[in-house]
Amino acid sequence: MKHVDGAALVLGLGIGGFVDGIVIHQLLGWHHMLSGWYPLDDVHLMMLGDGLFHLLCLLLVLVGIGMLNRRPPMPNAVLAGGILTGWGVFNLVEGIVDHQILGLHHVRHGPDQLAYDIAFLVVGALLVAAGIFTSRSRLRRAPEGSS
Repeated sequence: MKHVDGAALVLGLGIGGFVDGIVIHQLLGWHHMLSGWYPLDDVHLMMLGDGLFHLLCLLLVLVGIGMLNRRPPMPNAVLAGGILTGWGVFNLVEGIVDHQILGLHHVRHGPDQLAYDIAFLVVGALLVAAGIFTSRSRLRRAPEGSS
């Protein structure tokens, strides 16, 4: 991923985690971070797991901002492409490690959970492709060193 900025990628990892946690955990209520390992009726444990997850997302966003602050400004397309790529990498890693390998939770528990898990991975792959395309499209339009 040589066309994706590392700072924007880290920022995208954190943003992707926040979107997942806010939309799937909180708004839709499909799962919590530890719902595959512990009973859902332990509200304190579910909130603790989600809170630690959101704390990690916050740290990733802060690290990404710090990295961005240490470098010259980048074109908007490169920033957006890196964020999209980072979000997609988040989905792919979480979808493979947390959903499939560790079984921490599934996107949506129930009879169709594998379909939801696969859709989550497909969205991740599409985000990575869109991010790389967005970053590269900016690089194709402008010579090196221009903004």
